[in-house]
Parts: sequence; C-alpha cells; structure tokens
Amino acid sequence: SRAAKQADAAMIYAASALALGFLAGSSMPSTQQRAAQPVVNMVASTPSTFTTTVSDQLMDEARTLMPGGVSSPVRAFKSVGGNPVVFDKVKGSKAWDVDGNEYVDYVGSWGPAIVGHADDRVLDALKETLEKGTSFGAPCALENKLAQMVIDAVPSVEMVRFANSGTEACMGVLRLMRAYTKREKVIKFDGCYHGHADSFLVAAGSGVATLGLPDSPGVTGGASASTLVAKYNDLDSVRALFEANKGEVSGVILEGVVGNSGFIVPDKEFLQGLRELCTEQGALLVFDEVMTGFRISYGGAQAHWGIEPDLSTFGKVIGGGLPVGAYAGKKEIMEMVAPAGPMYQAGTLSGNPLAMTAGIKTLEILSQPGTYEQLDEKTSKLINGILEAGKAAGHAVSGGHISGMFGFFFCEGPVKCFADAAKSDTDKFARWHRGMLSRGVYLAPSQYEAGFMSLAHSDADIEHTIAMAKEVFAEIEREGASGGEGRPVAVRADGWVGDGLAASLTNVTWLLGELPPDRTCVSAVVWSGPVAAFMWGLGSDVCGGRI
Repeated sequence: SRAAKQADAAMIYAASALALGFLAGSSMPSTQQRAAQPVVNMVASTPSTFTTTVSDQLMDEARTLMPGGVSSPVRAFKSVGGNPVVFDKVKGSKAWDVDGNEYVDYVGSWGPAIVGHADDRVLDALKETLEKGTSFGAPCALENKLAQMVIDAVPSVEMVRFANSGTEACMGVLRLMRAYTKREKVIKFDGCYHGHADSFLVAAGSGVATLGLPDSPGVTGGASASTLVAKYNDLDSVRALFEANKGEVSGVILEGVVGNSGFIVPDKEFLQGLRELCTEQGALLVFDEVMTGFRISYGGAQAHWGIEPDLSTFGKVIGGGLPVGAYAGKKEIMEMVAPAGPMYQAGTLSGNPLAMTAGIKTLEILSQPGTYEQLDEKTSKLINGILEAGKAAGHAVSGGHISGMFGFFFCEGPVKCFADAAKSDTDKFARWHRGMLSRGVYLAPSQYEAGFMSLAHSDADIEHTIAMAKEVFAEIEREGASGGEGRPVAVRADGWVGDGLAASLTNVTWLLGELPPDRTCVSAVVWSGPVAAFMWGLGSDVCGGRI
C-alpha cells in the first residue's frame, strides 16, 4: 500500500542516516517544533510596514512603454529580485519613493551626489543660470571655468573636452588613442566597464592573448576584434598581450579603482607596472575616472595612487548631478581632437551651462579643507560596521573603501579581480538587498556595483544602516543561508516547522508525493562527515534550492 511504502522508505532513510552517523562518529540529530517562519520563493520576509503598491503599478505600466520598464538595465532589479521602487524625490542623504517610503541612499545617482542630493548651494547656482537659458549651442564662459578647475585638480591634465556622459567620454578617448598612436588595438580588463560603445562590450577569450568576442547582440566581430582583455591586478596578462600583438596596441584603459565589478582595489605595483609597460611599448595609459574622479580624492584615483596616465575620462561628480562627461590629458595628445586636429568628435549639448554650473559649484564645495577626510571617516564607519555585523552573524564577507566609495562581497576574499568577485554568493546578496530595502536602506541592486557616501550622510544615517544590517544578516542566518550551515528544516502548510531528523523524514514523504514542493524545504544539515554529504545531497534534490 502507499502508506506502507512511505513508512518503509522513511525507516530505510532514518536507518541509513543513523548507521552512517555511527560510522562517522557524528552527533545525533535533534527533533523539535517551533513557531513557523514564512518561506516565500526563497526570499526573506519583509517588514509589514513596507509597501510598494504604487511603485509596482508604475513599473507594470513602464514595461509597456520602455524595454524592461527602465532607461538603464541595472535599475530593473533583475539581479536582486522583486520590483524596483520608483523614486519621487531626493534630498541630502535621503530618497523617497512614490509610496512614501523613506530610504537612506547609498547609490547617490550612481556617484554624482557626493555633496548630497539637491544641495541648496548647487540648486541656487542652477536657478541663477537657468534664468539665462538651458543650452546655448555656442561657447560659454562656464566651460572655461570648469575646465580650468579640472586642470588644476588633476596632475596629468592639460586640456579638456566636454561631452554628455561617461560613455561618450570613453568613446572619444578610444578614438583619440587610436588616432594619436596610429594603432587599432586596445587593452581593457575583465570586469572594468567603460560605457556601452561596441568596442568595450567584449568578454575575454579562452586565453589572455585571444581576441575578444562580442558580449552583446549587435556588436560586430569587427568592432570587438581590436579589443584585448586582460586580468585586473595581473601585470603578466598585460605583458603577454603586448608580446602577442607587437606594435599594434594603442593603449591600456582601466578603472583606477574598479566600481563595476563591485569594489576592487588595484595593487599600486600593478599600476606602476602598467605605467612602465605602456611607456616601454609606446602605448598610452588611460585612467577611466568617470566613477573615481573627484570621488576618492580631489585629483581622482591617479592623485590617490601617484600614477600619471596619458589620458583620463571623467563624468558623474564633475556634472554635480546633471548629464556630463569629459576626456582630458596632455596637450600634445588632446590637440589631435577637432577642430585643433583631425580626430572628429562633437555634441549638441556638450558644455551646456547647466551642467557646467552644477559641476563648478560641486567642485567648489569639494575643494574645501577636510572634505575628503569627512568622507573617509563616514565611509569607514559604515563599511566596517557592515562587515563586523556580517562576520558576527556567521557570514563570509569581505570588502573595503577608499574615501567616499565602498563595497563588499559575500565571500571570504580577498577580491583582486572579476574572477574573485564572481565567487560571491549573489543569491545571499539578493536577499540581503531586499531585507535592507524593506528597512529603509537603498543600496545598489547588484553585488557587482560599488556604493557611494556623501557629505550629507549623518551619524544617525550610518548607525541606522548598521543596525538594519545586523537585523538582516541575522535573519538570513536564521532562515538558512544559501550554501551555509544549519539544520534540515521542513515547513508545512499548517505552520509546523521541524528540523533535524523530523525534517528529513518529512522530506522523504515529499519524495513519495505526500507534500507539494512549495510546502517543504531543506536549508542545510547538522551532521558532519559522510552523513552530512548524504543528507545534504538528498535535501538539495528535494528542494531544488535552499531557503
């Protein structure tokens, strides 16, 4: 009979586990009951006060109007699950969504809001400029002023060309590298993002000397064939590419601190080696400072590390929250750009007075004494608090910061390149992100994005964030982290929760068709040795996933 079959299977399972446990010298599993905790789609439950009804409605409408409902892919929350929240307004360190939820914001419009959102000093300057017009399409005195501020701040910069975005700036600098050196190939690094130009949307081949392959449909083989991909923090991989492509490499472009694979810090010796290698090979060294420029120091990553590249790109902070980009460098190279030289690049809204005004005012604020010390102190308190909370709850976490830029990974670390970052537990990060969001903390919706501090963040903001992090870390640990350690847990529809042997027996009945798959789940095992492997293997098959 069916009942007899279930009983026989349960007895065989229990006997096998106990026998293996005896042979392995493991402890006996326990059986207990406790109050049920909701398990919904493997995601931690959220506080009942957090509602996103209006955001959800707007996103449903947006998906009928725009691809994926967004204007930039990461905003869609694909890597963390759930719907994005739709912002209504921002001010200082805070953001509010259309449902009225308030957040401490560590995205900061992806970096530009370094002095805080909608800073009154920046707004007042913009209002004054707005009275004169929004765009001239002609030379503007404000361009001179912001260009001079960039030249004064960044050691390697002698001339500047303004654009409208970081992507535009990187497109321009790539063309300039090739025009100046009369060579076509460029070396970039796995995990470094330089905008969505065809030549940069490239993944590494099977070896460091292999030509790249397009990483997005629509990118032609011809566009990607001249892009070579090296490993970050690995000078030998760069040297090998130069050796395999003698006299063909125009230059090397990299993020001076990686922010698009999470937060990854370069070894100074690596940067020094790149400088020497590029000089030796007659190639240009380019720092993409779209994210790090005026963020980790007033002179950017190059000032922080004491390395002088030939060219640099900027964006984000130098526009004070308005669309902007720039590429800059030595006068001899920059004079290749039209109309001074033959390399063409143009833009209708480039150097528009509003972006220049916001940039000027933002840099004036940042140039005040003690600014970056404040950012460093705030960010250090935040990231150290998060890491300590994670470790205290039993999670493998690693991370760090430089000034107002930070990040952490759900892995032991150290993380030195994209391959290391890819070892992070992204499922756990997704649950942590959702838990923090529901508690009023807005973080980048991807494990592979850096976070940003502003001068507007208060001690109360940071302390609240750390307190919420402790709650979420503990919640994830209680429920059983992906790949973590704990006891087998079975959850029935009537509210019963069993662990240890009780959970294991319950899952046997599921195997025989007694319980539907959404009623029972195993998080981990309590035994060690062979028993652990046996029980965990069965549990994984039962659940098809982990709580």
